[in-house]
Order: sequence, then C-alpha cells, then structure tokens
Amino acid sequence: MDIRAVIMAGGIGTRFWPLSRRQKPKQFLPIISEKTMIEETVERLLPLIPSKDIFTIANRERSKALAQLIPSIPESNLLVEPEGRNTAPSLMLATAAVYLQNPEAVIAALPADHLIVDASRFLQKLAAGGAAAASEEVLMTFGIPPTYPATGYGYIHFKADAPQSHSGEDFFPVVRFKEKPQYELACDFIKQGTFFWNSGIFLWRASVFADKLKTFSPEFFVHWTALLNALKSGDAGRLGEVFRQIPATSIDYALMEKASGVLMGRGDFGWSDVGSWSALADIWDRNEQNNTFRGKVLALDSTDCLAYSPRRLTALVGVKDLLVIDTEDALLICHSTADQKVKDVVDVLKKEGQDDLL
Repeated sequence: MDIRAVIMAGGIGTRFWPLSRRQKPKQFLPIISEKTMIEETVERLLPLIPSKDIFTIANRERSKALAQLIPSIPESNLLVEPEGRNTAPSLMLATAAVYLQNPEAVIAALPADHLIVDASRFLQKLAAGGAAAASEEVLMTFGIPPTYPATGYGYIHFKADAPQSHSGEDFFPVVRFKEKPQYELACDFIKQGTFFWNSGIFLWRASVFADKLKTFSPEFFVHWTALLNALKSGDAGRLGEVFRQIPATSIDYALMEKASGVLMGRGDFGWSDVGSWSALADIWDRNEQNNTFRGKVLALDSTDCLAYSPRRLTALVGVKDLLVIDTEDALLICHSTADQKVKDVVDVLKKEGQDDLL
C-alpha cells in the first residue's frame, strides 16, 4: 500500500490567543510537551509513514518555517497554498499533487495540532483505514466516542449495526455529518449512541477522491480539473488564480457531507483537538485544588483555574473557574466556560486594525 500523509498546517489557532499568533500559530507552539505540536504529529506518523511520504500544506511563510523545523521532510513535499481558504481548497490541492505522482496512493489527511495519547493504537487504526481506502471505493474518517454533550464539535451519525471489517478493525457506514449542535441536541446525540465527534481526520485514495468529487460535488470537480492542469503547467501564477476561485469552505461541506460510500472508524486512541485553553486542564497536571498552572503562579483559596504565566508571578486569590493567560504584550482573563469566545477577541482586534496583537 502506497500511503501518504498530508498534514494541514495552515490554521491560525485563534482560540489560543494571546499565545497563538499569525507569526507563530498553535501548531508551532510547544503546548503539550517541549516539542511543537506539528513535530509531535510528524513523529507519531513515522513508524507507519516515512518522512519522504509526509506532506504539509500551509502558506509560503509557514512552509519556510516548517522546512527549518522538520528538515527530514523533503522540501518538495512542503506544499504551498496561495492563501488560507479552509480545508476544501487545501486538501484538493494536496490530493491533486499526490494524484499526479500516483492516482492510487492513499492519503491520510490530518490536522497538525491534535493530541493523540495512544500513538500505537492510532497507527493501527490508521493502517486499517488505509487498507480499506486502498481496496474499496470509499472515503474514510474517524469518529471520537463522545464523553460529554459537546457543542464545540461537529458530529458523525453512523449505522452501528452494519460494520465492515478491514485489517481486524470495524468501520461503520456514515449516515450524515451534523454541524455543531445546541446543548439539548448534543444531549440527544449522546443518548442515541450513534453519534461520534468529528475528528477531522480523513483517508482516501486519490483517484477515489476525484471520482467522488465528480459524482457528488461537480461544482468543486471543475476546480479539481483546473488544479491538475495548473500543477502540470508549473505556472505558480495560474495555480494561485485557480486556487482563489475555489469556495472557501471545509472538506466536510464540500464533499464528505454529500458523498455516499463514507465509512467511519472508532477513534478510541485518546484524542483531543486541543481546541481551546480549557482543554489543557485535562492535559496538563492538576494540583489538589484542581488548578492547572504553567509558569509562575501563586493561588490562594482558588479552585478549578488554569493559568499560564511564564515571565512574571501571577497571583490568584479567592477565584474559581478562571483562565488567566499572560504573554509579553497581552493578558487574557475569562471564565473557563467562555473560552470558545476567545476567537471573538481576535475578530474585534482585526476590525480595530490592531495587527500588532494578532
């Protein structure tokens, strides 16, 4: 099996502001360990996929940074997207690049900034999904068994009573993808037991991806054909023109939600998208007061707080459920249940033209 990895490294990580910035977004930060998140992602793949078959997709500036950070990946594999336009255009471009090398290659598309606790189990699942994608006309994904009625994730509705087995792993037909629900609906999903969180991890054979676009998303297939022609020509200007014409939307909306023949594997390998500051409370160590600290923090009569203060002392007194993130030029303080709104702060700063804080 010819399996390639495509790591999506173009995200901004706005919910990790003020630490995550345009010049150094979340995937370039050592959030989980002393290594950056994208280094962790690459090293996790290496037992299954060698460096020569690992690709990244990001803008030119970040691709240059990746070349220095991960020199084991060939420079030709550092695919450059002309601008950030969500996952549909970037994965179409990456899949087209691999398609021109080998249309029957299997592509494992995954984000650069997720946490996987059980790397061995993850690779076992990924290999099984790759085997299914190599032998069947299917699109593969992984759903995460939900542990609470999350409203910040999309969900995958699947048929639990009709599994298909590949390499000893069960994969379930997908009924539909659901957008981020309101709390009551999320509770209903949990009760039904046939809704898993959408991990954003996908596998497909390059030729099958093209066929599915042609059949189920012809409005995107037009851009696919144009991408192939632009890549063949080697004309970077033409490639940029074609890329900017692709609707800026997710691959979920552009293809996965529309296609038939989509299978979901059980992603029980200790997954977290580390999508917000509060997620770190389950990753970093907690103390006896259920506080999570990194840096210089003193807490008195305070519980269920998370603080990041590497440069100077931050003292918490008589508070509960707070997030306190102190960086060189910005201080974030918010309730732990409101951390999804941190991206709203970034939106306001953009509108006000405070680019120095972005």
